Amino acid sequence: MAEPLKAMYTKDFLEGFASKVKQAHNDFDELKFVDKVMDADWEGLELKGRIRRISLVLGSFLPESYPEALGILLAIQDQCEGFPYLFFPDFVEVFGLEPEHEEISLHALEQFTKRSTAEFAIRAFLIRSPERIMKRMMEWAQSEDHHVRRLASEGCRPRLPWGQAIRQFKKDPSPIFEVLELLKADSSLYVRKSVANNLNDIAKDNPKQVIFTAKRWSGFSPETDWIIRHGCRTMLRSGEPEVMALFGYEEATETLIDTAIATDRHRVTIGELVTMSYSFKVKKQAKLRIEYAIDFVKKRGISRKKFLLSDRIFTAGESVAKERVHNWKDLTTRVHYPGIHRIVLLANGIEVAQTDLELIK
Repeated sequence: MAEPLKAMYTKDFLEGFASKVKQAHNDFDELKFVDKVMDADWEGLELKGRIRRISLVLGSFLPESYPEALGILLAIQDQCEGFPYLFFPDFVEVFGLEPEHEEISLHALEQFTKRSTAEFAIRAFLIRSPERIMKRMMEWAQSEDHHVRRLASEGCRPRLPWGQAIRQFKKDPSPIFEVLELLKADSSLYVRKSVANNLNDIAKDNPKQVIFTAKRWSGFSPETDWIIRHGCRTMLRSGEPEVMALFGYEEATETLIDTAIATDRHRVTIGELVTMSYSFKVKKQAKLRIEYAIDFVKKRGISRKKFLLSDRIFTAGESVAKERVHNWKDLTTRVHYPGIHRIVLLANGIEVAQTDLELIK
């Protein structure tokens, strides 16, 4: 099993970082810094807790003047590249959020994001002053550095994982689209992935605005077409009719015949494997997204989960008969409960066949 990310903050790492700070600030107490970071509570802290702990302790060992302390971090930033140095932008969020420090803080985040990422730290500034910070995002979206351009998109995602949700943008994402418009054909895949993920975030609260944008952007460039396809992925999985049509998926009920789905047995114990067979025949050439879905029995009600089987153009007269193994063991993300589970075969989001399976302990 892979080590958790929090394990990257070893004593050796912290001692190495402390020695870098010492080079720029001779009064820095390396030993006491490491001891205070790795105190009795250290082992119980998760990743974000450890990042914040390092930031807070660092602030107590650097000069009291924020501009002076920030200058020390800027002086050593070239020696501190990579994901572990997320505490650089976090330091800015903790100590540089006051209005009088905003300009030097934003400059620091622009620099630090090139070596780690400031997508989490910028959100506190954005939530406090959305109009002003989004103007800076517009500038960053036109930067020559692809890390900075990515920050312009990633930093304003309404539902960024691990980050604070931006409630005002969940309600009205209009300011985000102004930034994404500048990035819709970016030369960097790193940036394009962020734009697509931002669209996917927005679609969860404002699907109509994303559909409108996708239609408007469609055909602008191959890079843009990739963005809108990836950005509409949640709506594709849900079978949103307008999105299915946008990407060339036809009404499946007029396309398929002899559809079927079945399991190798009808009663299964939690933890066992089941072989499912599915089949259909294509009457006319069509682009089809074939999935199976399980209506999982939960403590309260039913929860559907979809699993992709195929997504391609099928030719007229083509017959398909395949199998897929499904594992019914418990996962950290899904706990199984006994009961009758409905299993359906989906074509372009439409149910075309079904069966039932009883899950027992």
